[in-house]
Amino acid sequence: MGPVRTLITGASSGLGEGMAREFAARGHDLALVARRGERLEALATELSARPGASQVVTATLDVNDDAAVAEVVPAMAAKLGGLDRMIVNAGIGDGRKVGSGQPEANLRTARTNFVAAIAQCEAAMEIFRAQGSGHLVVITSVAADRGLRGAQTVYAAAKAGLSTFTEGLRSDVHGTGIVVTEIAPGFIRTDLNEGMSMPFGVDAATGVRTMVDAIERRPGHAYTPRWPWSVLGPALRVLPMPLVRALT
Repeated sequence: MGPVRTLITGASSGLGEGMAREFAARGHDLALVARRGERLEALATELSARPGASQVVTATLDVNDDAAVAEVVPAMAAKLGGLDRMIVNAGIGDGRKVGSGQPEANLRTARTNFVAAIAQCEAAMEIFRAQGSGHLVVITSVAADRGLRGAQTVYAAAKAGLSTFTEGLRSDVHGTGIVVTEIAPGFIRTDLNEGMSMPFGVDAATGVRTMVDAIERRPGHAYTPRWPWSVLGPALRVLPMPLVRALT
């Protein structure tokens, strides 16, 4: 059996870039897509230069372009000679307080984190259903467990919707050769969230390693890092609102 063939969206920065490096170190063949093509090319050059490097292919993709998603995902799979896993990771955290006069930021956050994720899942699942196997990984967030205030309100709502969508997919393919995994990261420090308040936050290398370890186990759902989020995540659903506000 050859290397696992993995496609990662949003791979030019943050958690996507980190997962690309970690999977490359584990010998995966990679298809990396994101909006910033120049960063992808630099990352691919770096990964391909490693001793014993596996195959790395890239494509520029705006995940909000539904037609492009439907075209690029199967094209990347073809370049790899097939697709074993797709990680739906692309997303943004650009929300604003609702009613603050900046609805475009909230609408963009909702579309990118929910509607665009559905389009990515559609493209991957079409491939997986045709071949009767595959591993779909959807990156949500611990924020999906509770409505949050301020700039996080729409982000949390979109991730909650995506979490429910992912659970529905998992139910739909139960008992088949297709596995659907939801990864719900806690607070992981990257260049994209610098300056944010992050209780129990971990550095990017630690956070990404726990995400990739969880993905390799192919669970239905996993919080990463497991501690403390496997406790705090479910607790968020039942804690009194004043305590939720204090924690988030």
